[in-house]
Amino acid sequence: MEKLIEENEIMIDRPKGSTHPKFDNFTFPLDYGYLKNTSSNDGNEIDIWKGSLISTQLIAIACTVDSMKKDSEIKLFVGCSSDEIEILIDFYDNNMYMSGMFINNPLYKTP
Repeated sequence: MEKLIEENEIMIDRPKGSTHPKFDNFTFPLDYGYLKNTSSNDGNEIDIWKGSLISTQLIAIACTVDSMKKDSEIKLFVGCSSDEIEILIDFYDNNMYMSGMFINNPLYKTP
């Protein structure tokens, strides 16, 4: 995963605080986007949550299930502070349609 992040541009198409294009009551708690030139199970690029840290180090991976779309995906947490990781965990724990299991990167060293 780290090699994919190093070699492919992070594209943010839904900035922190923006609303989902289809669901007005869905606000993105952090910058959200994708890794350009990659692919995921849904046919789109690999999804990224980008935190406020300058670093693009992989902090964790979320394996998510969307009951509305009836699919599963991975989401990469990149450059997230510990507070931002808590925001994302809370986002998935309290989401009516999505849930997630989180895998911390064992190579990540807290700054």
